[in-house]
Amino acid sequence: MYKILTFSTLCLLLSTGCARKDYFQKTALAGPIEQNRDAVWDSATVVAGRHYQRGFLHKLFWGKHYRQVWATPVSLPVLDMKKMHGGLSPEKLGGGFQTTSLTLESDEGKLYALRSVDKDPQDILPKGLRKTFLSNLLRDQTSAAHPYGAVVVSSLAAGAKIPHSHPRFVYVPKDVKGLKENTPEFEDKVFLLEEKFEGKEALTRNFGKAKNLIDSEEFLKNRFSQHSHLPDQLSFAKARLFDVFIGDWDRHEGQWQWAVYDTSAVTTYTPVPKDRDQAFFKFDDGLMPWLFSRRWAPVSKMKTFHAKVSSPRGYLKNARFIDARCLNEVTQEQWQQLARQLQHQLTDSLLTASVAQLPVPAYQLTGEEIKTKLAARRNQLPAIAQEMYLILAKNVLVAGTDEKEKFVVERQPNGDTRVMVLQVATKDKEKPLLVYDRLFKKAETKSVSLYGLADEDEFLISGKGQKGIKVNVYGGMGEDDVKDNSSVQGWARKTRVYDTKQGIEVEKSKETRLRKKRSVKVHAFDREGL
Repeated sequence: MYKILTFSTLCLLLSTGCARKDYFQKTALAGPIEQNRDAVWDSATVVAGRHYQRGFLHKLFWGKHYRQVWATPVSLPVLDMKKMHGGLSPEKLGGGFQTTSLTLESDEGKLYALRSVDKDPQDILPKGLRKTFLSNLLRDQTSAAHPYGAVVVSSLAAGAKIPHSHPRFVYVPKDVKGLKENTPEFEDKVFLLEEKFEGKEALTRNFGKAKNLIDSEEFLKNRFSQHSHLPDQLSFAKARLFDVFIGDWDRHEGQWQWAVYDTSAVTTYTPVPKDRDQAFFKFDDGLMPWLFSRRWAPVSKMKTFHAKVSSPRGYLKNARFIDARCLNEVTQEQWQQLARQLQHQLTDSLLTASVAQLPVPAYQLTGEEIKTKLAARRNQLPAIAQEMYLILAKNVLVAGTDEKEKFVVERQPNGDTRVMVLQVATKDKEKPLLVYDRLFKKAETKSVSLYGLADEDEFLISGKGQKGIKVNVYGGMGEDDVKDNSSVQGWARKTRVYDTKQGIEVEKSKETRLRKKRSVKVHAFDREGL
C-alpha cells in the first residue's frame, strides 16, 4: 500500500503545471538540402528531435536515454514521391494515439507506410490531463526509444530468417510534392518509409506459396470460427524469442500480420512482425523512470535493453493475449531448439553488419554499445527460452472453434495431464482430425482451461493419479456433453465445469465441480483482445 500511495503522490505532483504548446522542434533541418546529380535522390542533414536534449539535472531525474542520438545531425534521403519505389501516391491517413502515418501506394499497387519517427503520446492520457505537465513528461520519455533502431532490427531479422520489412528513414521537406492535403502534418520532419504487409499485393517470393497477408483481427476470426485454421506456433515462438533478444517489449496482437498457407488438411498462419519502435529501449537510467519501472509500478512492462536479461516476464505483458492463443502447444524441448537455432543464426558478423546500418553519427554514439549487448543477450537465449516456457506453461488456454470438437483429457498416475483436441468428422471429413496434443507436467502447470465455443462439443476426462492439474471446462454456446471419470487423490476437486443452466450435460465423478449460471458470461471467451 505504501508503494502505491507513493507512486500516486508522485503522479499527482507531476500532473501540475501546463503542457507546452511549442514542445516539438520547429524544423528537422540542420543544414542545406544537397542536390547531387550522381545521387539517386537528394539528401539533407537533419535531427530527429533536438527538443529531447536536456541539461544534467533533467537527465539525472528523467534519464539520459537516447537524447544525444535524437539531437545529433544525420544525413538522410529526401522523400521523393516520383522516384522512390517506382513512384508513390497518398492513399489513406492513419496512425495510432502517438504516430502520424500515411499509407502510400506504388504504381504497381504495393502499399507503403510513411510513419513519424517522433511521437506525441498526449492522446493516450484522459482529456483532463492532456494540458498538464504529464503530457510533457510522456513526450519527453519518447527519447527512451532509439530513433533509428528499426534498420538494425530489419538486418538482424533477415539473418534469423524471420519475416521483416525494409525500412528507410527519410526527410520530408517543407515544399514536398505529392502528399496533397496531408502536407501540413508531414512536412519538415523525419519519417520512416517501409512496405506494408497487407493483402495479396504485398506478397513476395520470400513468402513462398502464401496466398494472402492478413491482420490479427481477421486471423483470430478465422482461427476460432472454422476448423483447421491454426497458427504456426513454432514460427511465432521463434519470433517472440527474437523480440526479447532485441528488447522489444510492445508486441500486442496489433503488432502482427499473418501469412496464410493452405495445405490439404489445414490452413496455417505464419506471423509477420511489424512496428519495431521499442527495440533497444533505454528507460531506467534516470531516478524517476527507474522508480516507475519497478515491478509494482504501472509501467513495469517498459523493459530497458541491458546486456543481461534479468527476467523475460516484462516482455510478455503486452503480448499476454496473443501469446496465450498462439504458444499453447510449444514444448520445452522446442523452445530450446529455437534458442539454439537463433544463436547459430545470429553470428558475430551479422551483429556487426546489422548495427552498421545505423546512420554514421548514430553508430558512433550507440553502435558498439548495442552490438555488445546483443552478443551478451544472444548467449542467454536458452535461459530466456526456458523462463518464457515456464511462465507460459503455468496457466494454459486451449480453445476449439465454433464448429464441433472433441476434447480428450487423460490424467497420468504421476500427476501429468495429456490434452488432445479433435475436430469431429463432418460430411467432408471421414474421420476426426487431431489438431492439438500436449502433455502437461504437474511440476510446471497449475491449470488448463478448455473452451468449446459454439456447436455441440464433447469433453472426455479420464485417468487416475496421486496428484493432478486443475482442468477448467467452459462449454460455450452449444449443447455440450462432459464425461468426467477421472480421479485424483486428495480433497480438492481438479475438474471445474462452467456453463449455463440449460447448455450442458455432465456425467460427474468425485473430481467434478459444476458451476451453472443463467448468464452466458460464465463461459465467455475473448476472441479479439478486448
